[in-house]
Amino acid sequence: MTLPGNSRTGAARRWIPAATGALALAAGLLTAGAPTAAAAGLTQVSGFGSNPGNLAMYEYAPDGLGTGRPLVIALHGCSQSASDYHAHSGWAQFADQYKFAVVYPQTGSANNSLSCFRWFDSSQSTRGKGEALSIKQMVDKAVAQYGSDPGRVYVTGLSAGGGQAANLLADYPDVFAGGSIASGLGAQCATTQNGASSCQYGSMNLSAAQWGDKVRNSYPGYTGPYPRVAIWQGSSDYTVYPVNGTELRDQWTNAWGIPQTASSTRSLPGNTTLTSYDDATGKPAVQLYSISGMGHGLAVDPGSGTGQCGSAGSYYLDTICSSYYTAAFWGLDGSTGTAALPAPTGLAVSSTTDTTATLGWSAVSGASSYNVYRGGAAVGTATGTSYTDPGLAAGTGYSYTVAAVDPSGAVGAQSAAVTATTTGGAHTPQCFTASNYAQVGAGRARTSGGYTYANGSDQNMGLYNLFVTHTLKETADGYYVISDSGC
Repeated sequence: MTLPGNSRTGAARRWIPAATGALALAAGLLTAGAPTAAAAGLTQVSGFGSNPGNLAMYEYAPDGLGTGRPLVIALHGCSQSASDYHAHSGWAQFADQYKFAVVYPQTGSANNSLSCFRWFDSSQSTRGKGEALSIKQMVDKAVAQYGSDPGRVYVTGLSAGGGQAANLLADYPDVFAGGSIASGLGAQCATTQNGASSCQYGSMNLSAAQWGDKVRNSYPGYTGPYPRVAIWQGSSDYTVYPVNGTELRDQWTNAWGIPQTASSTRSLPGNTTLTSYDDATGKPAVQLYSISGMGHGLAVDPGSGTGQCGSAGSYYLDTICSSYYTAAFWGLDGSTGTAALPAPTGLAVSSTTDTTATLGWSAVSGASSYNVYRGGAAVGTATGTSYTDPGLAAGTGYSYTVAAVDPSGAVGAQSAAVTATTTGGAHTPQCFTASNYAQVGAGRARTSGGYTYANGSDQNMGLYNLFVTHTLKETADGYYVISDSGC
């Protein structure tokens, strides 16, 4: 987040050494006076362990929560609180809808002057130490309290909370099945406060293997699977520069042992591009959500529609509901992330112009969006059951198919093809000689006030009767000019 006055580089860097106990990520992060009172249904829990990181534990559990359900750990950003994150992020909404518990760890000014999680301090961000251990103890407490499924524990975080979430995924891959890092940093990017700004403001110039080593070295000897990781990054973030999203992608694909070449790319609402990197079974292991034009914060999308959530505020940015897509990626909605949806039916061309073709089709149950293909290549996406393809050539035929996409990003079978032919294009002039009465009857002219006018050119052809005759030339589809001197 930028400092007051939007100084994005020099002022931010000058501020860093002057902020005792704070880090660059806290520079102006979130307005003072963020809510601290407990939000509805949010309760504080004590006695969850030795708590070496000096954190507070808050939790939310929906009515009717049964045993064997997932558990989500949600880490706030600097100068935020557990209740603030609970109120704005949308996680409570999906906890109610999908039935899982949420734990909100909370740090404070006693730990860091701007209440940032200490992702940059190796005494607080490594396995078995400090804040990392405190959060692991919260997981143990909640799993015992709610009978949560220990194989479905997930962690998400914003900004400094995102940096600490990345560390936790590397420190405890045996605890967390998945993670989501919003405007955050690579795992173990910095191990001292002085190193924090290098992570935030530019590339660390590390190879994918070097990034992956930071994960592997966080828990040496671990041989199990790594968590599935969602990465959320705004293209106009000047507090955690966009390169951090790319470095996180490199880090976790390398940890998984999969290439940095995308398995699929598609467009989502809010100017968001989702790039997926699949494991050997074809299931997304790492997903990078790049939001064009978004600054530093958590992506939310207030509203009551499917896939909407949260409330806008300081650094809760109205673009797309990141919690919805993250929950689907983890399978909290009951999806596996791999089931192929059936092909849409009823694909038809509803209208064309010289440069556009508009399509419509029948909805597919379970689809969150639809991919549209022209000539076999993806040309766009739609959240509804219609799409207008722009920028086409006049008088040209195009073949289209459509496929449904589930909330995890899995693309289903493509529909049967239809052909749309744009209007206009090359036209061979034709001439028609007839009375004004006959020209109107044939649709080549119209009448107004007892006179006849050529369609398209609106040239006055004289009285509307059987006795006045003209030759009309059709120079383009539906466009006629008087051509009595010859065609």
